[in-house]
Amino acid sequence: MLKKVEFGKILIVMRKLAVVIYGPTGVGKTSASLAIAKMLKGEIISADSMQVYKGMDIGTAKISKEEMQGVRHHMLSIVKPNKEFTVCDYVNKTKQKVEQILSRGKLPIIVGGTGLYIKALVEDYEFSGVYKDNKIRNKYHNIAEKYGNEYLHKMLEEKNPSKAETICVNDTFRIIRALEIIELQESGKFNEPVKHESDVEYLVFAITMDRNKLYKRINARVNKMFRQGLKKEVKALVESGVKKDSPAMQGIGYKELIAHFNKEMKMKETRELIKRRSRNYAKRQLTFMRGMKDVIEIKAGKNAVNEIATLVKAKLEE
Repeated sequence: MLKKVEFGKILIVMRKLAVVIYGPTGVGKTSASLAIAKMLKGEIISADSMQVYKGMDIGTAKISKEEMQGVRHHMLSIVKPNKEFTVCDYVNKTKQKVEQILSRGKLPIIVGGTGLYIKALVEDYEFSGVYKDNKIRNKYHNIAEKYGNEYLHKMLEEKNPSKAETICVNDTFRIIRALEIIELQESGKFNEPVKHESDVEYLVFAITMDRNKLYKRINARVNKMFRQGLKKEVKALVESGVKKDSPAMQGIGYKELIAHFNKEMKMKETRELIKRRSRNYAKRQLTFMRGMKDVIEIKAGKNAVNEIATLVKAKLEE
């Protein structure tokens, strides 16, 4: 938040502060961020790589207008599901949103579980050197079609084991992008994003929970999605022309149901696979969190909101 001190007619900006609330799927980030936003006059920016897509509401657990409780939200439903939306796109758009929120005298609160989005934003990556090569992409798409995702994921595992750990086996789009970057790096056609010192200070919190409790919450959440109409949502996307290999359809819940529609698995098996992949994703999110610097860990529970609010207030008053 902009902290302003007025000396005569001169207005001096003391600090630009933004809050980040990260954590695994199902840990309670949404409810915590709403409470913080209402307490500290904030606006929320989503940091979820699937919630940016239009028409993908149930499977991404996207907050509804009613659930927003009057708190302004950003970076939700801004891209058609057949379009690519990169980390670069996210960082550039979110930086603009942060500045706009600060200019209104409000506190930007970035909330989500896409660790790469948050890391790139907080470390202020410059993506001017990132290139694409459709020939390389098509090559790996053909390999995936011929041999399957597991084969493609093993290729990535051989080239970059640590990167492979962060990408789900069923996420064809990101596996191919990772392999594409490796190949471009080897040919000297790719430059790593450059880190800068941001003029915005990010106070990063990570909400954690006992793993067994978290897994139970995830299972219950998946069951709730099916009751809310997840199957209908995915069917509507397919019928509208969204292709199964589009970036949006790599999200957990969407790809599995497409496989079910293609009679590759029964519904019971599909539901259990979505639960298992959701749990595995939460595990990877926790792993990613441990690799982030200057993160304040907050245990989920009754005191979580007050703990975050107290630390934010103290930072603003420094």
